[in-house]
Parts: sequence; C-alpha cells; structure tokens
Amino acid sequence: MISMNLEGKSVEICADCRVSLSWQARWMKWFLVLSVSLVMLGVAAADRPNVLVIYTDDQGSVDAGCYGSDIQTPAIDALAETGVRFTQMLAPSAICSASRAGLLTGRYSAAAGVPANVSSAEGKSGMPHSQMTMADLFQAHGYVTGHIGKWHLGYTPETMPNGQGFDYSFGHMGGCIDNYSHFFYWSGPNRHDLWRDGKEIWRDGEYFGDMMIEETKAFISKHQEKPFFIYWAINWPHYPLQGTAKWREVYRDLPHPRDKYAAFMSTTDDLVGEVVSHIEALGLRDDTIIIFQSDHGHSVEERTFGGGGSAGPYRGHKGNLFEGGLRVPAVISWPGGDLPQGAVRDQMVCGIDWLPTLAEFASVQIPEDHRIHGKSIASVIRDEQAASPHQSLYWRLGHDLKSAKWVVREGDWKLHGGATESVRPEGVEKLTGKDRKLFLVNLADDIGETTNVADSHPDRVERMLKMRDDFEKDILDIAK
Repeated sequence: MISMNLEGKSVEICADCRVSLSWQARWMKWFLVLSVSLVMLGVAAADRPNVLVIYTDDQGSVDAGCYGSDIQTPAIDALAETGVRFTQMLAPSAICSASRAGLLTGRYSAAAGVPANVSSAEGKSGMPHSQMTMADLFQAHGYVTGHIGKWHLGYTPETMPNGQGFDYSFGHMGGCIDNYSHFFYWSGPNRHDLWRDGKEIWRDGEYFGDMMIEETKAFISKHQEKPFFIYWAINWPHYPLQGTAKWREVYRDLPHPRDKYAAFMSTTDDLVGEVVSHIEALGLRDDTIIIFQSDHGHSVEERTFGGGGSAGPYRGHKGNLFEGGLRVPAVISWPGGDLPQGAVRDQMVCGIDWLPTLAEFASVQIPEDHRIHGKSIASVIRDEQAASPHQSLYWRLGHDLKSAKWVVREGDWKLHGGATESVRPEGVEKLTGKDRKLFLVNLADDIGETTNVADSHPDRVERMLKMRDDFEKDILDIAK
C-alpha cells in the first residue's frame, strides 16, 4: 500500500518500507519517490532483475587480472568473462565520500552536496537527505534494498543508510575500520564503528570480510522471492591492509608494499567469489545484474605504506584528478539480460551513469523533473560502436572552487585546475606553479598526462574555462 500523511511525520511508500523523519525539511525527496511509486502501480516487481552493486575502495586502475595485473582475481575476471569490461570508466570523484555520493545519486558529487570527504565522527552529517539515491528509486519500485559494508556519507540518523532509502544496513559509517576490532583509529579519539540498522553492535575479533559475506548471503537468501537491490561497499583494499594468511603467503616475494596490497586485493576477490557462488546456487544468476567497480584510484597515503596499488600507464592516484585517480576497473555482468559477454568497451563513461543505466535495465522510472548528470550507457554496453553519451564531463574535488581541484573533459581534451599529486611516475617532471594553475592535455596523444600544452592551445583553454563556469552554474542551480 502507498500512502502519505502530510500532517504527520511518517511517509509510507511501500508495504515493507517506512521511514519516520521530519517532513518539512525533506518533502521534495519523498514527493519524487512517491510520484514514481504511484505511476508504477500495477507493474510487476517480480519481473525485474535483482541488482548487486559491488564498490571496492582504493583499488588501482589496473589491479585485476582481467586488466593485465599480476594480482590474482579469478572472481572479478569471471564477471568480465560473462559481461562487459570498461577501460575508460571514470569514477565520480577521486575521494571516498564524493565518489559514493556521485554513484548513488547519478549527479556530480558537488551537486549531490558532497564535493569532498565527510566526517567519520558520529553525529556529523553528510550527503543531504533530500538527495534521491539509487536505493530510494529502487525501493519505490518494489525492491527490497540493502547496504552492506562501508558508508562514509553521514553519521546522523537521516544521513545514515536507513535514512537514504535502505531497508537494511550492516557495516561501518566512517571512512575505514580495523577489520578485527571494528574501531576507527586514524583520527582520535579511537571509536568503535559497527552498526546494524542504525544501532551499534559489537562483534569484537570477528573478521569484517567474513561478516560481509555472511550478511550479504543472508540478505539474498531472505529476499530471493522478490527483486533486491544491494549496495555492497567493500571497504577493501583500503588501509589497513589485512589480507588473509593464504594470500600473504602467495605474495611473500613481492616487494613491499605491493605484497601487502596484493594479498588484500586477492582476499577482496575471494569475498566477491563467495557471494556470486551463492547467487548461482540459488538459481538467481541469470536474473541478477552485477556491477563491480572501484570508487577511485589507489592510495599513496602513509597509512598504506605510501602505495602498493598500480595506476598502470596513468599518472595519478587517490586524491587527485589525473587518470590514475579517476580511471577505475569496472565490469557489468547479466547473463540473462542479453548483454555481450567477454566484451571490452573503450568509450568515455562515468560512475554517475550507473543510476540511469540500471533504471533502464530494470524498467525503473526516474521522475521527469529530477535532474541528474549521469546518462544511460545501455547502448554502449550492447554495442562497441555506440558513441559515449557524454561530450563532456566535470569534476570538482573540494568545497571552494578557488582552492579546489577541478577537471573538465571534452572528448580527449582534459583541462586541470588546481592540480596536485603526492607521487608521480618515474621520469615525469614535477608540476610547476604554472602547471598547478592550469594543465591541458590531449589524452589521445598523451595518456600519461606528462606534458602541459596549455600555452599551445589558448583558445581551447578559454573554451574549457567557460565550460567549467557553466558546469558550476548548473551545480548551483540544482542546489537551489
């Protein structure tokens, strides 16, 4: 039953989903979701595919076997063999919170209210509740929605998963945890961070990876008779690098810190394999869309020993907007959906595109007056000759444009503003002050982004600066 009480504080959008929240501050989101629910009355939810979105954390641009890596990832490789792999999937952002906001809303992260990381402290807000998420959308169409793993999009009731469209949530709310004690140790005071449906739980000593498998499999088993949407945000291979003994032994001869990172990445792959095998055992594989993607490039932070991941031929890493910070491993697999298998796509696409793409595949209607920046890439997935739906894309990393990093892409042209980097590939010149201000490159000629050609193309720079201003006006308009 679908109903709403305008005078009270309860909004009901489906029989299994009820959220009690302040009406005045949040009416627009629920109005949009409710309007979709009313339009879709009578559409059989059972005919829609299940959806599992797997979002890893700090995985390098080429760190999977199907991308030519030395790291063993048979489960990820199997998804690529039964689906489509992307070579130019660009993350919504190069930092954790902003990337997740872009994925879940289909908007540029700044337009989603999260242009940078949000706090890992309880009581701190994050992505505004007014944003419509994938979970809100699928929930309104009769899906049961689940979040497993990392959140990092807010630590108040209305910005935690159950306030953002998820019927069920298990995991940690901050940026990272120790995988055995489930404490956040990286910015004092040390604090425990393990939650189920908004309530703190304690399972000291249990390996978080095992718990994620247990929770995801249980959710799928419980809801196998109706369509489910799961956002499984694996908090790996983000530090602390705590891979299993089996894989630490396999990679013991690799140099530090690649050995530790590789062990954790292969352990991550084990988790994926366990859950995919469970879906297969239940006979649900043909009816389940699985997306696998990293949130952004690999970390070079001190907490991860200064590296371990690989950007391959690309310059950059987590925290900057060079290709190594944005270009990520990504696969979609849906054996029963008449999609290509074992295929590769080189077109420019972005993580913000998954919301409209999944909506198209699942016959889920996005409200006509709800603005997003993502575009369906269904045609690209089905046809290697299809053009990218994007002529241009935009990223801003930071709240204040004057001090933020930003990038405009137009085809192969890419203009950086405020560029920074913590490490750079061997033989590449250090960024100059002029480079940090504006750095222009044509990726067709310089995939490694080694040489700034801004001085040689002043008209191109001027054009792309105007594009940046237009993107920012659009973001401000959405915020209003």
